[in-house]
Amino acid sequence: MTQHSKGTALITGASSGIGAIYANRLARRGYDLILVARSHARLDELAKRLTGETGRAIEVIAADLGNRADLGRVEKVLHDDASITLLVNNAGVGATAPLLASDVDKMEEMITLNVNALTRLTYAAVPGFVERGGGAIINIASIVGIAPEVLNGVYGGSKAFVLAFTLSLQKELADRNIRVQAVLPGATATDFWGIAGTPLEHVPSEIVMPAEDMVDAALAGFDFGERITIPSLPDAADWDAYEAARQKLIPNLSLNVPATRYRAGIS
Repeated sequence: MTQHSKGTALITGASSGIGAIYANRLARRGYDLILVARSHARLDELAKRLTGETGRAIEVIAADLGNRADLGRVEKVLHDDASITLLVNNAGVGATAPLLASDVDKMEEMITLNVNALTRLTYAAVPGFVERGGGAIINIASIVGIAPEVLNGVYGGSKAFVLAFTLSLQKELADRNIRVQAVLPGATATDFWGIAGTPLEHVPSEIVMPAEDMVDAALAGFDFGERITIPSLPDAADWDAYEAARQKLIPNLSLNVPATRYRAGIS
C-alpha cells in the first residue's frame, strides 16, 4: 500500500554511495524524489528500481553541479517546485593528498562543488520553504570540517564551510519551521576514496563505516532533532562540550580592547 507522501526530497549526488542510500531510505519513508547526478543511466536504473519497490514518484535530473548552466537548471527546480520539502546536499568530492602534492585547479573544482554549488542550491530552496511555512535541509559535511589535519586541507576547509554555513542557517531560520542538519561522517565505504586518490583497501578497516549504517545513523539523528550528527561519535556529550566551549568564546571574540596578555607589548 502506497504511503501518504511527505513531499518531495531533492538529493544531489544521488546515483551511487551515500546519495543512493538516502534515496532508498527516503522513498521508503514516503517521500517522492528528484535525483540529481551526472550519470543519467545510473539515475534511471535507481529510479526504476525504487519506483517498483516503493511506488513513489521519482524524477531524475542529469546534471554536473560544477557546471554553472547545469547548476542553474537544478536551482530553478528548487525555486519553482512547491512539492519539495527536503533538500539533501550530498554531492561533493574530496582529496587525500597534501597541499604540495595537489593540483590547484582540482582544488578549485572541489571548492566549486563542495561550497559554491551547495550554497546556491540552499539559496534556491530556502525562500520557498519560508513561503510555504516549513522544510528541511540535510547538508553532508565531514569530520574533517572539525579535524582538517586528517586529510587534504582544502577538502577540510570546504567541509568546515558546510558546518559553519549550517550553524548560521540554524540560527537564522530557527523561527521559520525549517530544520537544517549537518551530518559529519568519518571514513565511509564508498567510491569516494578511489576518486580522492586513496583506494579504500588502503584505509584501516577499523575506521571505515558501511555507507548504509552511516545513512541510517544520520537519519536517526534527524529523527532525534539533532542539529549536528556525527554517526560514529560514541558519546553525544562530547559534541555538546565542544559546542559549549565554542559558545563560551563568542561573547569575547570581539571587544574594544586587546586582551591583558597582549598589553605589555603595546607602548
